[in-house]
Amino acid sequence: MAIAMTEQPPTPTPPEDSRWRFTEGDEIVPGRTAIKLLGGGFRYEAYLSWDDRLRALIVLKVVRPGLVEDERTLRGLASEVQMLERLNHPVVARSFGAELDGPRPHLALEHVEGPRLSTLQRRYGPLPVEQLVPLALQLCSAAHYLAREGIAHLDIKPSNIIMAGPPRLIDLSVARTHAECEELTSAVGTDAYMAPEQCLPGGPVAPGAHSDVWGIGATLFRAVAGERAFPQGDPDAEPPPDRWPQLTTPPAALPDHVGPAVAGAILDCLAHDPHARPAAGELADRLEPVLDALPKPRLSKMKPRVQR
Repeated sequence: MAIAMTEQPPTPTPPEDSRWRFTEGDEIVPGRTAIKLLGGGFRYEAYLSWDDRLRALIVLKVVRPGLVEDERTLRGLASEVQMLERLNHPVVARSFGAELDGPRPHLALEHVEGPRLSTLQRRYGPLPVEQLVPLALQLCSAAHYLAREGIAHLDIKPSNIIMAGPPRLIDLSVARTHAECEELTSAVGTDAYMAPEQCLPGGPVAPGAHSDVWGIGATLFRAVAGERAFPQGDPDAEPPPDRWPQLTTPPAALPDHVGPAVAGAILDCLAHDPHARPAAGELADRLEPVLDALPKPRLSKMKPRVQR
């Protein structure tokens, strides 16, 4: 569950049936046609769409009909658009324009072929270390770049990672500049993957690049262990430790097959003290020797049979 900031007046609840219900062939906006619904959240629906100008598939993120005039929703969409316009990295999904006015405010995003990491985990279980370490290095690359650009993603988690070649980090809907992170007064992110400073902002260390390292650690833990690093909290609890066990609970132990080098790197990302976590670039430096030591894939020695 993504938690929005509450510094502004709360967004009004949209009608219970606030859905567009586009089907294949419906025009969402001029030149962009629905193929199928991909999913959605409280404020948006995402459709796989055909773009006539690009002559290619895209993902169209459309504000739900009950919120097309809601100022806070439109400000959030505008912020995401601005973030994407300034970013250009192989592991961060690209934008192909947006329309913030009109009857269907929307954002056009790169369509990446591949399942979400969360889907792979549900279907096939934990990732082997041979897959985990290359993924970790790609996530480090993206987080390092975002940090250099002065941006914190604040929502790195398995469902925001598309397993393509290379993987893509998606959804900057709660991303903030480092300056904006300093002004946060309420929790932002997804409960199970939020760093302690995201749960209770306003402390001695504001959320920022170190929070994205925590998100990487929590994601890698879930990917290789098949379970969360911290027990599931109660989303309706008032006392914060009941809602966010990561505030008071140490992470669980990783399985032995993960190995000390990878396990140590992941657990260091989950240090409660933000200053004790490695930077994304430092994490990559630790994991690159592990990648070099992994068994290399081999071509089969079998020769093709020639029919005579």
